[in-house]
Amino acid sequence: MATKPRKGSSSSRPASRGAKRPAARVVRSHAPIEEDESFDFGRPQRPSLIRAAVAGRGPEFGGIALVCLGVLLAVATYTGGGGPLGSLLEDISSWLIGLGRYVLPFAVIAGGIVSMKRVEVQHKVRLAFGWVVILLGLLGSIHVVMSDGSLGSDLDTFRRGGGAFGWLLGALLERTINNALAVMVLLALVLVGVLITTNSTLPQLVRRIRAWVDGGANTRAIRQHGNDDGDEYEHSGPEFYDIELDEPKAKRKRAHKQVVEEPEDAEYEEDEEEVKPKRARKVRKPLLSQAVAVNDGPTATAIMKAQPQQMPLGPGARASNWVLPTLDMLTVTRHEKADERATEERGDKLVDALKEHNVETEMVGYTRGPTVTRYELSLGGGVKVAKVTSLSRDIAYTMAATDVRILAPIPGKSAIGIEVPNAVRELVSLGDLMVSQESRAAMHPLDVAVGKDIAGRSVFLNISTTPHMLIAGTTGAGKSSAINCIITSVLMRTTPDQVRLILIDPKQVEMGQYARLPHLLTPPVTNPKKAANALGWAVKEMERRYDLLVEAGFRDISGFNSAYDRGELEGEDADEKSFERMPYILVVVDELNDLMMVAARDVEDCITRIAQKARAVGIHLIVATQRPSVNVITGVIKANIPARMAFAVSSLTDSRVILDQPGAEKLIGKGDMLLLPGNTSVAQRIQSAWVDEAEVRKVVAHWRRQAPEVVYVSGVDGEPSGGNAGDSLFGGTTGDSGDDELLRQAMDLVVRTRQGSTSMLQRKLKVGFARAGRIMDLLESRGVVGPSEGSKPREVLMTVEELEQLQQAS
Repeated sequence: MATKPRKGSSSSRPASRGAKRPAARVVRSHAPIEEDESFDFGRPQRPSLIRAAVAGRGPEFGGIALVCLGVLLAVATYTGGGGPLGSLLEDISSWLIGLGRYVLPFAVIAGGIVSMKRVEVQHKVRLAFGWVVILLGLLGSIHVVMSDGSLGSDLDTFRRGGGAFGWLLGALLERTINNALAVMVLLALVLVGVLITTNSTLPQLVRRIRAWVDGGANTRAIRQHGNDDGDEYEHSGPEFYDIELDEPKAKRKRAHKQVVEEPEDAEYEEDEEEVKPKRARKVRKPLLSQAVAVNDGPTATAIMKAQPQQMPLGPGARASNWVLPTLDMLTVTRHEKADERATEERGDKLVDALKEHNVETEMVGYTRGPTVTRYELSLGGGVKVAKVTSLSRDIAYTMAATDVRILAPIPGKSAIGIEVPNAVRELVSLGDLMVSQESRAAMHPLDVAVGKDIAGRSVFLNISTTPHMLIAGTTGAGKSSAINCIITSVLMRTTPDQVRLILIDPKQVEMGQYARLPHLLTPPVTNPKKAANALGWAVKEMERRYDLLVEAGFRDISGFNSAYDRGELEGEDADEKSFERMPYILVVVDELNDLMMVAARDVEDCITRIAQKARAVGIHLIVATQRPSVNVITGVIKANIPARMAFAVSSLTDSRVILDQPGAEKLIGKGDMLLLPGNTSVAQRIQSAWVDEAEVRKVVAHWRRQAPEVVYVSGVDGEPSGGNAGDSLFGGTTGDSGDDELLRQAMDLVVRTRQGSTSMLQRKLKVGFARAGRIMDLLESRGVVGPSEGSKPREVLMTVEELEQLQQAS
């Protein structure tokens, strides 16, 4: 009777190909069978515990070995110890590199540390070749200088000079040319090695050295300045030199790349010269414009620790003891290097998707920004632009995007642009903008930080040239964050002598963090009734300033302040009127809709007058609303506020209300916006900056420490006056409770029936024609109905939802 082979026995192994299967061996003994696994080649071996423990840790163990070797070399070289092994290593290094043996231990230790940290080193061949050239040049120079004319090749000569390597090169040059020329040639060889190692040209190397020297000088000057001034004000924020900065590593350039990216050091200027790649995957026409988003982070430690630029007041200005906040109060974000290959593959996918719809295109460039990437496509012969624009939904489906925006064509180019959202968005912080080159170039007190454009460049907007701005977008689109960035950038760059603020916040939750600031003319206004009074005060201040300009003989505030700084406005006699320097006034309205519900006529009149005339006297408006409808953003307001900032909206109609053109309905939210600066009709796509509440609190606390007791200007938000800007919709009309009740009934009737007819009020309320006409006039003054259109019923401006909110509030 045959017995089945036992599981795990040698007889269970599969037979080799071409060999007969061995007969099964019958085991009759109960004693355990000892098998020699070392000869069991057929069975899969179990992984060794030691092998599993060291798997993937070779670089770490190799780094530790290098560090130990470097320590041994250091002991043997500097102390003569290290035993026989140390003595042998010291003799070998002396014979090979001579005096270079004193540097070798540190190089070996550094290599070990790099290996342990698993630092990815790119372009290893180029770096190795460059260092070899540098080493040969240095060792040859040492040999020529230290040999004293001796060409001996004994060990003592090698130890005193550049070793065998230095002797090979130095001796050859000594025999062919004199020592001075030999040293010059060898130093030139060292320079060539440096250029190879840094992958730069000679002008680039000079700029880098100059930038390094200037950065060190600035750092020493700033430290000395800080020690002299003392730490008068403490800052709780992290120091900038404790923040890890983004140092992108250079990757292999594609054949069609035209913009040269910076090497690892982000502090040096970009090179405008083209670098030809060694190889390319495929041949493509050179890109027309491919701007790569460059991190505008800090360029040097000195810049990070230095204070933001304060606008100079001039020699004739009054003394100012204000101290601006330092940049370490803001956070600089880290940005991972963008995957350019993936970006280009998406561009190829876009071209293929259009080809499937019989639209022949060719990608001629792309521009990657923090939020979206714009692909520039040239159309084939006979392809109409309208055909591409009609495929927006199909393109969004192919690119797996919520929506795409098509620019057909790109202004100034014979190409169309398709903006596709990035798979990974980059956070743009206010700190990134404040340490950028654009920030140092923005010298006007009202240059405010906006965000980064589609090419990754920091964008600053001069409010004095816009001269007013309208901000609109749905809830959560980034509108309030943009306002906080604008206000915080003003606080970072200007003193209360330069810019004063009026903050109107009917929502009562956004502007409270700026209370007790010395920049404020009045506490943040949260009462909609008082907000109209604050706007009325701004109108009166505008008229007063115009009278001063006429009296002083100047056209605008800049000329007036310049003359004041030069001391030209100081009277020679004591009886002459003295002038004061006029600061800019920035009025920020966070929610226009709430104001229009309470006092539409008066708010609209004040905003219109300020927008029409206040530019010359330095009063500027920033008006924001989350309800971009024609009832809130009226035609009069839009006509006088040319600069628009549109965030994501829900419909094409809302986009046309804000921008007078489509586009805002294609935005993807969270700070993605379109900016019309007022001097052009082409909207610029920008990713708005973000500032954290903790950063705002640090900046505000800095100013509060300098002015513990803030003195406000009286009468800015005064008490509501009857029948004027402060009137409520229900009370204060005639003092007669019967008329007030009729007004309530008339408002409810007109809004719910959507009929603004005087005859209808006569019939429903049973009043005479004169009284019905007076009630209709009151409704018009409060923004419930529009102006009279003759025999036609008036247009009803208030919605039922607004009426119900108003009734609950009253």
